[in-house]
Amino acid sequence: MAFARSVAWLVAALSFSVAGGAATAAEPARPAAEKSQDETSYLRLVRDKADRPVELDTAVVHFTPANGRSTPTVDLVAAVHVGDGKYYDQLNQRFRHYDVVLYELVAAAGTKVPEGKAIPANNPIAFVQKTLRDVLELQFQLERVQYNRPNMVHADMSPTQLAEAMRERGESVWTILMRTMVQSMAQQNTTSGGEVQLLMALFDRNRALALKRVMAEQFQGMEGTLAALGGPKGSSLIEGRNEVALRVLREKLDAGQRKIAIFYGAGHMRDFEKRLRADFGMTPSKTEWITAWDMH
Repeated sequence: MAFARSVAWLVAALSFSVAGGAATAAEPARPAAEKSQDETSYLRLVRDKADRPVELDTAVVHFTPANGRSTPTVDLVAAVHVGDGKYYDQLNQRFRHYDVVLYELVAAAGTKVPEGKAIPANNPIAFVQKTLRDVLELQFQLERVQYNRPNMVHADMSPTQLAEAMRERGESVWTILMRTMVQSMAQQNTTSGGEVQLLMALFDRNRALALKRVMAEQFQGMEGTLAALGGPKGSSLIEGRNEVALRVLREKLDAGQRKIAIFYGAGHMRDFEKRLRADFGMTPSKTEWITAWDMH
């Protein structure tokens, strides 16, 4: 069962680091404003009075210039790559109000995503995410987000660029799996019951809901897992791809765009925030939450 738990961690990590860390769980009564800027969360797990997970929420964190000016603004819109249909409907509506939305997609430059149709799963990561969609009875991001709108701008690596970046760092899917397994085993002394919960969920009458609650619980430890994915120079999946997105951000700012969103997996957001502060002179001013998984 230790292996099964490690795989669950890997699936959770890919669900919001490729397309997809995570923050620690938040109590529903605690407003985001109570957290300091250095503790910005991009995912939160909301529980009911019985301590059961009932919502998995993603953050929209609004950044403004640290010098007090009102523009330009950059919103970090955290994503999970499988979610409720209503979740993606809300994102589509929100995206209409930006000058530019920079989005992630490991694909060749100029790739078009037909509305309502996903790019075929021709790599292990996409296969894992589509399997997760089906098992949890959720929707897949590429099938629901309206990428064909004029303000949607691709800001990510191509498969060739990602493969080359991984080679340069000595990374592969297998090295990521091994690092995740090591991190999972290191966590076993501080958490318990995950294997039993997973087994019980598989035989639950409402299997999809039970599995969603188990997976949502795994997200609580994901921050450490994502840190384990990278070496001294970070990982290609997170830091490498973020560098590409921020180069596009710089181009759009230089071109005069003043209301920009970066729509990437929640696993990318801590690094984006660090770079927005250090390299762009911006600071977070407010946080909004959107429910990605409704588990009531």
